Amino acid sequence: MASDADRILGQALKLAPDERARIVAELLATLEPDLPSQQRSQAEWIQEIERRARAAMAGSPGVSWTAARPNSRPALDR
Repeated sequence: MASDADRILGQALKLAPDERARIVAELLATLEPDLPSQQRSQAEWIQEIERRARAAMAGSPGVSWTAARPNSRPALDR
């Protein structure tokens, strides 16, 4: 049985790239870093999110989900 996260991810992957970028930006903005050295100010996060969103909307291939998923899963499981 698929989890809520799996169902939501499936729906999100059907969205246009700009809509997916917006969702990514919103979700990233809600995460707190584990280490104080990883903490960024709100302004720094806004700059980073905007940079990534601009790159995605400009067609930058970035990192594929297949390559990124193994690195992200441990962080999500915490």
